Amino acid sequence: MEHSSERENSEDSASSRYSRDVQQERHALREVLRSDLPAAHMGLGVTIIALIVVATFSGPRWTLIIPGAFTAWFILALTVIHIGSAHGWDAIQRAYTATFGWGNWI
Repeated sequence: MEHSSERENSEDSASSRYSRDVQQERHALREVLRSDLPAAHMGLGVTIIALIVVATFSGPRWTLIIPGAFTAWFILALTVIHIGSAHGWDAIQRAYTATFGWGNWI
């Protein structure tokens, strides 16, 4: 009987160690990928500048495709965030940050 009890305790501790490790990894990943509103503003600015350059050299086709892709991404992010937990301006701000927050890495 003791052997079976020791195995269960060992499995419980292994499971708790695994859960703790997964939580630590997720926390570290969230910290690395975290972006804020100024970074999103920078991402939007870079997108607008790139869009002007694309419009200058390629014409209206790509000039409409690029903002359409960003709009679709924003609507998808807004939908997911709204379903998740946030509503109102908080949801819009979080979707904006999710869409253009990559400006943090420029």
